Amino acid sequence: MKYLNSGSNRNPRRLRVMIVDDIPQVLADLEVLLDLDPRLEIVGKAGNGLEAVRLAETLQPELILMDLEMPVMDGFCAASAIKSSQPACTIAAHSIHTEPADRERAAAAGFDLFIEKGTPLDGVLQSFL
Repeated sequence: MKYLNSGSNRNPRRLRVMIVDDIPQVLADLEVLLDLDPRLEIVGKAGNGLEAVRLAETLQPELILMDLEMPVMDGFCAASAIKSSQPACTIAAHSIHTEPADRERAAAAGFDLFIEKGTPLDGVLQSFL
């Protein structure tokens, strides 16, 4: 696995990230992975879309990695709600559902990126740092 180089800046601006998934182990794994990069600040975690909407309003993340299929409120509805109040927030679908219809529905809901689960995140995150 490649790790992002933190560079020589002693006080770099950190990207505020929130992760959303209904599987606790996925949340934990993403937190460990993202926490390895000093340029990222994990500001919150949510286990469903409704919780994500509420936390996003309070925490104001710049990037949200969110699953599509979750209980209570799915990622599609959550992304739409978050984008309506925070259009500058980048929302990345992080899902095993990769069919063209899933991607189209995600784009229509307001997702900015689509990342298949298992894809190395370092290259994807590089564009934000």
